[in-house]
Amino acid sequence: MAEDWSAVAEAINARAAELALKQKEIAERSGVSHAIVREMQQGRIQRRRNPRTLEALSIALDWHPQHLTAVLQGKTPPEADAQATAADDPLVPLLQTIIRELRGLRAQVGTLASRIDDGSRQKD
Repeated sequence: MAEDWSAVAEAINARAAELALKQKEIAERSGVSHAIVREMQQGRIQRRRNPRTLEALSIALDWHPQHLTAVLQGKTPPEADAQATAADDPLVPLLQTIIRELRGLRAQVGTLASRIDDGSRQKD
C-alpha cells in the first residue's frame, strides 16, 4: 500500500489550526525538530520517517499515538479514547510530559552539536 504523506500534512495542518498551535509549539510538544515539523506540514518532502516521529506528533496533537500512522496508511485512525485505560492512571500524563521534555532536550542538544561542528569546520 502506498503511503499518503499529503494526507498526513493535511491532518497535521488541520489539527494545528484547530488547537491554534504553531510549528514551533508542535516541535516543542513533540520533541521533533522544527525543520521536520515544517517539512511534514508542507508535505513536499515525502520520505519514510521513524515511526516514533509520527507517534510523537500524534501525541503532541492530542491524538491516539497511532493516529498519523493510520492516516499515512490510508486507514481510519483509532479514537483518542482508546487510551482511556492508560489515561486513568495519574502517572501516564506525567510520564508523557517527561518523554516530551526529553525529546525536546535531545533536539536541542542535536542543534547545538551541529552548530559546534559547523563552527569547527569553518576554522579549518
